[in-house]
Amino acid sequence: MHTVAVLALDGVIPFDLSAPIDTFGWARLPDGRAPYRVRVCSVREEVSAGAFTVRAPYGIEALADADTIILPGVAEPPGTLPPGVAEALREAAARGTRIASICVGAFLLAATGLLDGLRATTHWIAAPDLAERHPAVTVDPNVLYVDNGQFLTSAGAAAAMDMCLHMIRRDFGSAVAAYAARMSVMPLEREGGQAQFIVHDLPPAPAGATLEPLLHWLEDHCDRDLTLDEIAAQAGMSSRTLNRRFREQTGTTPLQWLHRARVRRAQYLLETTPHSVERIAGQAGFGSPTAFRERFRRVVGTSPQAYRRAFRAGERVP
Repeated sequence: MHTVAVLALDGVIPFDLSAPIDTFGWARLPDGRAPYRVRVCSVREEVSAGAFTVRAPYGIEALADADTIILPGVAEPPGTLPPGVAEALREAAARGTRIASICVGAFLLAATGLLDGLRATTHWIAAPDLAERHPAVTVDPNVLYVDNGQFLTSAGAAAAMDMCLHMIRRDFGSAVAAYAARMSVMPLEREGGQAQFIVHDLPPAPAGATLEPLLHWLEDHCDRDLTLDEIAAQAGMSSRTLNRRFREQTGTTPLQWLHRARVRRAQYLLETTPHSVERIAGQAGFGSPTAFRERFRRVVGTSPQAYRRAFRAGERVP
């Protein structure tokens, strides 16, 4: 059997701990046998998991016998790992053991140095912090998981299950992974990446900034086919001056800001109305449904229809 060791450190996030246990636990070979043995280990017999404590039946020495090691996230990722953890993980990596992190567990894996020079992901809201703490790691906040072969990282919550299903498929094929997906009530592959879950805030202007009234006007009129000259006329300045002040106060250009405002409006309409994609394209100020779909996919990472299926309020999921 393939042994999966899930390392629970103090402050472990309960879902991050349970997701790999359940997903690997659901896997079955065609003859009904379980292909994985899952062990929960820790540096201490008991660790905090927020609202409750976890008693780990295995110590850190169990990592030495594992074929795969999973690092769930912890509530407050430490700057340095508990004594013996980094060494045990690096020794496991030297033996060829596969190591995967879940959500902010990427901070734990990165702290070992094993992700240096590699691409990785984590929950989108924690991605800037991971990139700042570990500049040798290329952080991609737009994907559900990254597979570097021996080292894998996943984004938050449900992305852990995406990554585990991916590993099951690597190990035992699509049929075994599909069975685990059905038992987990999860699609074997989800459309789009983590980008569809990111809140794409409009670039802000400082309170009281000279452009603040213009930004409100742009948001209210983003359905119109506005040109740079028209925006400049509304602001009472030349196009060149407008561009300069826009970059100074928002860090972007007027048209880029307008595109982002239109995507935000489209997201709201997709979530709250039954309007067709073609109608929403017009309501959000896009010149054509094709232009809308291209811009939406570029910013959000998925199609308008896929976004609606995921986020439409009250939508029944089959």
